[in-house]
Amino acid sequence: MNMQSKKQYLQAVQKDYLKASKLVKQKLLDEAQHRTGLGRNYLVQRLSVKTRWQPICKRAPRPPEYGSDLIDPLVRLWDIFDKPCGQRLQPLIAIELERLRLFGEIYVADSQALQLKKVSAKTIDRLLEHEKSVRLIAQKYEHKNMPLLYQKIPTKLSDEWNRQVLGQIQVDGVEHCGASSCGEYLVTISTTDISSHWWEGEAVMGKGQTRTLETLRSIRARYPITWKEIHPDNGTCFINYFVYDYAKETKLDFSRSRPYKKNDNCFVEQKNSKNVRQVFGHVRYDTPKEQTVLNDLYRNELRLYKNFFQTVMRLETKERNKGHVHRKYQTAKTPYQYLMDSPNTPESVKQKLQFEYESLNPAELKRKIQAKLKILAEIYQAKQSPNLSREDYSKVRFSFDPTADLRLGSLVT
Repeated sequence: MNMQSKKQYLQAVQKDYLKASKLVKQKLLDEAQHRTGLGRNYLVQRLSVKTRWQPICKRAPRPPEYGSDLIDPLVRLWDIFDKPCGQRLQPLIAIELERLRLFGEIYVADSQALQLKKVSAKTIDRLLEHEKSVRLIAQKYEHKNMPLLYQKIPTKLSDEWNRQVLGQIQVDGVEHCGASSCGEYLVTISTTDISSHWWEGEAVMGKGQTRTLETLRSIRARYPITWKEIHPDNGTCFINYFVYDYAKETKLDFSRSRPYKKNDNCFVEQKNSKNVRQVFGHVRYDTPKEQTVLNDLYRNELRLYKNFFQTVMRLETKERNKGHVHRKYQTAKTPYQYLMDSPNTPESVKQKLQFEYESLNPAELKRKIQAKLKILAEIYQAKQSPNLSREDYSKVRFSFDPTADLRLGSLVT
């Protein structure tokens, strides 16, 4: 307890002390002596009626030494030296301010220049605090080149879906950029229906908006069910006026995920891992030859194998008991079975799917997928070969087996 606190405490005790009996005064003195650590005789004198406490004088606040007129030149200096912290910026101001004034990069009066040279690092951070917060907010939304369009498209959470309705399509992009995102590379547009878990994919070169729209049209044409809604993430390849106008013209509902909330797009995110990454890996694909192989798989064997012969487990219940989560799943079914069991699937679609299912051999599909993946690996290895020039690589072609209509064997030049 400091002297100021002791003084305030004794002022409060004095009111009760003057009204109390002798026995109560002794108890008050004992308590005051215990709390403040002051001598008993001193406490008796301070609590007596003769003591007149002077009002506590508050120290007048010191006038600010650095006014708002320094903020603008300080921000200018902060930008010139690549936005360092106050400890890094302070010595630079002392050395470089006069040179910048000679170059005509900053205009300040002599009095302001003196203040800038002697300002402390802590004061620099305090004066720049507002500017930093404003830029941080602006940076959060700078990737959205069309903020008005983002406001038109509503967000939709994972628990807001009606999983009995067919045609609600979640869309996402899987980048095949490898370890570097520089340049142009292939991007898989992955889509899935949240009710039947039917999945379709297509590889497109780059993230162009018109290319992405054409890819969505191609994917939509392969779906056995009618689309009712599309739900991408916040990428500008999906959130643009090309896709927005297309959805409006074709009477599709258009919703999006919240920023940095992958769980809002959880159905297609699961498909990205199982149907894209586990099949094609995490290497870089950036050539037309690789795009040809990827799209050949997406449009033929891979989509048939995944939708007709790969089961999906739906979560039925989820309970938390004393920190343990107990999940119960429904019987695993393929997307084809979900469509056949759904009362919302038209009979014509069921007949077409059943006819296609009876003509498929899963073992044969698996062999064809492995053969095409081998071709893709050979193309990638040829591209990575240091002894193969760009002209030689452009001459690399596929060998075909005309009887099986499948790219087999090794690359030939």
